[in-house]
Amino acid sequence: MTDEDLSPDENRAISNNIREELAKRRLTRQHLADKAKLSLSTLEKALSGQRPFTLATVVRLEDALGLALRKARGNGQESFGVAPDTLGSYARPAVQWLEGKYFTIRASFSNPEGLYTYLTEIHWDSALSQLSYRESERIDADFKHDGSVSVPHQSGYVYLVTNRHGQYRMAILSRPMITGEMYGLLTTLQLGKGTHLIPVSTPIVFVPVSNLGADVAYGRIDPSMPQHAKYLKLLRRATEDPFVLMVQAKV
Repeated sequence: MTDEDLSPDENRAISNNIREELAKRRLTRQHLADKAKLSLSTLEKALSGQRPFTLATVVRLEDALGLALRKARGNGQESFGVAPDTLGSYARPAVQWLEGKYFTIRASFSNPEGLYTYLTEIHWDSALSQLSYRESERIDADFKHDGSVSVPHQSGYVYLVTNRHGQYRMAILSRPMITGEMYGLLTTLQLGKGTHLIPVSTPIVFVPVSNLGADVAYGRIDPSMPQHAKYLKLLRRATEDPFVLMVQAKV
């Protein structure tokens, strides 16, 4: 194995495995670096993706943790791994029904009467052994998100979680209806006055792209546009059925 043998996905998988072990064992990065006879700077740069893991680094970390961080490379056939306990301990055959491309609708943060739409793809990440998601077709491409998909057995909901250096964004979705739609709530940060960020929540709906045919419009959907009424009806179902509750104390 050489540096070139490690794909970006493999580097990312090793980083996630290390972070999970540190959290489980309540170890600091400094403690792990000392035990593996590495500098803290080397470890942190590898974990942050600033530089790839080297064979020597991975071997030292495996010895220090007593854990295999690299997946065995076999005949190229994909094995059915199990997602981490933090995501629900699901196996791929149990969640394949979630994989696919979803037309995503939520309220527009800049226009109370408008909608905002984009594409969300849920896919199996073999390197991480879990479902992951990524967004595209956003007109504000700098703000597109990707992250992990949690499917716990207890709540019956699907969670799309982004964690960027401790900053979280999360969508909580119902299991798909018979026609494939998932309804839920998105909680994120909105750019307020100046450079201030404000927590904001809004209903959100994921519709299988195949359900919409050619009638798909991405971006800001104003009331004057022909798709607005159709998309608004889908979004309103989230609170009217209701799949989510928006609760405020009476004053």
